[in-house]
Amino acid sequence: MSAAPQPPRAAQLTIRQTTVTDPLARPLLDELTHEYTTRYGRPVDLDQEYPATEFAPPRGAFLLLLQDGAPVAGGAYRRYAPDTAELKRIWTHHAHRRRGLARRVLAALEEHAAGRGYTRLYLTTGPRQPEAKHLYLAAGYRPLFDLTADPESIGPLPFEKHLEIPRP
Repeated sequence: MSAAPQPPRAAQLTIRQTTVTDPLARPLLDELTHEYTTRYGRPVDLDQEYPATEFAPPRGAFLLLLQDGAPVAGGAYRRYAPDTAELKRIWTHHAHRRRGLARRVLAALEEHAAGRGYTRLYLTTGPRQPEAKHLYLAAGYRPLFDLTADPESIGPLPFEKHLEIPRP
Protein backbone atom coordinates (compact mmCIF):
# COMPACT_ATOMS: atom_id res chain seq x y z
CA MET A 1 0.00 0.00 0.00
CA SER A 2 1.52 3.30 -1.04
CA ALA A 3 1.25 6.54 0.87
CA ALA A 4 -1.05 9.22 -0.44
CA PRO A 5 0.77 11.91 -2.41
CA GLN A 6 1.61 14.96 -0.35
CA PRO A 7 0.41 18.37 -1.56
CA PRO A 8 3.20 20.59 -2.82
CA ARG A 9 4.89 22.61 -0.10
CA ALA A 10 4.20 26.34 -0.22
CA ALA A 11 7.23 28.42 -1.10
CA GLN A 12 8.85 30.12 1.89
CA LEU A 13 9.19 33.89 1.35
CA THR A 14 11.48 35.88 3.63
CA ILE A 15 12.91 39.39 3.64
CA ARG A 16 16.65 39.75 4.18
CA GLN A 17 18.42 43.04 4.80
CA THR A 18 21.76 42.95 3.02
CA THR A 19 23.92 45.17 0.80
CA VAL A 20 23.94 45.97 -2.90
CA THR A 21 27.36 44.30 -3.02
CA ASP A 22 26.04 40.97 -1.70
CA PRO A 23 26.63 38.31 -4.39
CA LEU A 24 23.08 37.10 -3.76
CA ALA A 25 21.79 40.45 -5.09
CA ARG A 26 23.93 40.46 -8.25
CA PRO A 27 21.57 38.48 -10.54
CA LEU A 28 18.64 40.79 -9.74
CA LEU A 29 20.71 43.94 -10.21
CA ASP A 30 22.18 42.61 -13.46
CA GLU A 31 18.69 41.87 -14.77
CA LEU A 32 17.51 45.34 -13.72
CA THR A 33 20.47 46.91 -15.54
CA HIS A 34 19.65 44.92 -18.68
CA GLU A 35 15.97 45.93 -18.46
CA TYR A 36 16.79 49.64 -18.15
CA THR A 37 19.29 49.44 -21.00
CA THR A 38 16.73 47.66 -23.22
CA ARG A 39 13.79 49.93 -22.41
CA TYR A 40 15.68 53.20 -22.71
CA GLY A 41 18.19 52.31 -25.43
CA ARG A 42 21.25 53.50 -23.55
CA PRO A 43 23.73 51.81 -21.22
CA VAL A 44 22.96 51.99 -17.52
CA ASP A 45 25.48 51.29 -14.77
CA LEU A 46 23.75 51.01 -11.40
CA ASP A 47 27.09 50.57 -9.65
CA GLN A 48 28.15 54.03 -10.84
CA GLU A 49 24.81 55.74 -10.18
CA TYR A 50 25.13 55.73 -6.37
CA PRO A 51 27.82 54.34 -4.09
CA ALA A 52 26.80 51.23 -2.14
CA THR A 53 27.11 53.22 1.09
CA GLU A 54 24.00 55.23 0.09
CA PHE A 55 21.91 52.10 0.73
CA ALA A 56 23.59 51.10 3.99
CA PRO A 57 22.40 51.64 7.56
CA PRO A 58 21.70 53.86 9.32
CA ARG A 59 20.47 56.14 6.51
CA GLY A 60 19.50 53.50 3.98
CA ALA A 61 18.76 49.84 3.43
CA PHE A 62 18.80 47.18 0.74
CA LEU A 63 16.24 44.40 1.08
CA LEU A 64 15.94 41.13 -0.81
CA LEU A 65 12.82 39.00 -0.96
CA LEU A 66 13.96 35.39 -0.95
CA GLN A 67 11.94 32.37 -1.98
CA ASP A 68 13.35 29.27 -0.35
CA GLY A 69 16.65 31.15 0.02
CA ALA A 70 16.88 32.36 -3.60
CA PRO A 71 16.38 36.06 -4.51
CA VAL A 72 13.16 36.77 -6.40
CA ALA A 73 12.71 40.51 -5.76
CA GLY A 74 14.34 43.39 -3.97
CA GLY A 75 14.57 47.09 -3.42
CA ALA A 76 16.41 49.79 -1.55
CA TYR A 77 16.12 53.22 -0.04
CA ARG A 78 18.56 55.99 0.72
CA ARG A 79 18.34 59.27 2.59
CA TYR A 80 16.90 61.97 0.34
CA ALA A 81 16.24 64.64 2.98
CA PRO A 82 16.24 64.56 6.79
CA ASP A 83 12.66 63.22 6.92
CA THR A 84 12.52 61.61 3.46
CA ALA A 85 13.82 58.31 2.09
CA GLU A 86 14.14 57.79 -1.66
CA LEU A 87 13.14 54.36 -2.95
CA LYS A 88 15.40 52.86 -5.61
CA ARG A 89 16.02 49.58 -7.45
CA ILE A 90 12.68 47.94 -6.78
CA TRP A 91 12.74 44.89 -8.98
CA THR A 92 11.18 41.45 -9.46
CA HIS A 93 13.01 38.68 -11.30
CA HIS A 94 11.34 38.07 -14.68
CA ALA A 95 10.39 34.48 -13.78
CA HIS A 96 8.49 35.59 -10.66
CA ARG A 97 6.37 38.48 -11.90
CA ARG A 98 2.62 38.92 -11.48
CA ARG A 99 2.64 37.35 -8.00
CA GLY A 100 2.49 40.55 -5.92
CA LEU A 101 6.15 40.32 -4.95
CA ALA A 102 7.00 43.93 -5.83
CA ARG A 103 4.15 45.02 -3.56
CA ARG A 104 5.62 42.90 -0.75
CA VAL A 105 9.02 44.51 -1.25
CA LEU A 106 7.43 47.96 -1.32
CA ALA A 107 5.58 47.27 1.96
CA ALA A 108 8.78 45.99 3.58
CA LEU A 109 10.69 49.09 2.46
CA GLU A 110 7.92 51.34 3.81
CA GLU A 111 7.91 49.57 7.17
CA HIS A 112 11.70 49.59 7.41
CA ALA A 113 11.99 53.28 6.52
CA ALA A 114 9.26 54.24 9.00
CA GLY A 115 11.14 52.25 11.65
CA ARG A 116 14.17 54.42 10.94
CA GLY A 117 12.14 57.59 11.51
CA TYR A 118 11.44 58.61 7.93
CA THR A 119 8.01 60.23 7.56
CA ARG A 120 7.97 60.58 3.76
CA LEU A 121 9.00 58.40 0.83
CA TYR A 122 9.95 59.79 -2.55
CA LEU A 123 10.67 57.91 -5.76
CA THR A 124 10.85 58.29 -9.48
CA THR A 125 10.14 55.73 -12.13
CA GLY A 126 10.82 55.92 -15.82
CA PRO A 127 8.21 56.95 -18.38
CA ARG A 128 8.56 53.56 -20.12
CA GLN A 129 7.68 51.58 -16.99
CA PRO A 130 3.86 51.66 -16.86
CA GLU A 131 3.72 48.63 -14.56
CA ALA A 132 5.79 50.51 -11.97
CA LYS A 133 3.57 53.59 -12.27
CA HIS A 134 0.49 51.42 -11.66
CA LEU A 135 2.13 49.68 -8.69
CA TYR A 136 2.87 52.99 -6.96
CA LEU A 137 -0.59 54.40 -7.64
CA ALA A 138 -2.22 51.21 -6.31
CA ALA A 139 -0.01 51.36 -3.19
CA GLY A 140 -1.20 54.86 -2.31
CA TYR A 141 1.65 56.96 -3.69
CA ARG A 142 0.71 60.45 -4.82
CA PRO A 143 1.92 61.39 -8.30
CA LEU A 144 3.84 64.67 -8.39
CA PHE A 145 3.07 65.06 -12.10
CA ASP A 146 0.07 65.34 -14.37
CA LEU A 147 -1.32 61.83 -14.86
CA THR A 148 -3.03 62.91 -18.08
CA ALA A 149 0.23 64.04 -19.72
CA ASP A 150 2.25 61.81 -22.01
CA PRO A 151 4.86 60.21 -19.70
CA GLU A 152 7.54 60.63 -22.37
CA SER A 153 7.01 64.41 -22.19
CA ILE A 154 7.67 64.40 -18.42
CA GLY A 155 10.78 62.27 -18.04
CA PRO A 156 11.20 60.55 -14.66
CA LEU A 157 7.80 60.28 -12.97
CA PRO A 158 7.99 61.43 -9.32
CA PHE A 159 5.80 60.08 -6.51
CA GLU A 160 5.56 60.58 -2.75
CA LYS A 161 3.91 58.89 0.20
CA HIS A 162 3.68 60.02 3.80
CA LEU A 163 4.36 57.37 6.44
CA GLU A 164 3.10 56.78 9.94
CA ILE A 165 5.93 56.44 12.43
CA PRO A 166 5.48 53.31 14.56
CA ARG A 167 4.96 54.07 18.24
CA PRO A 168 6.98 52.07 20.77
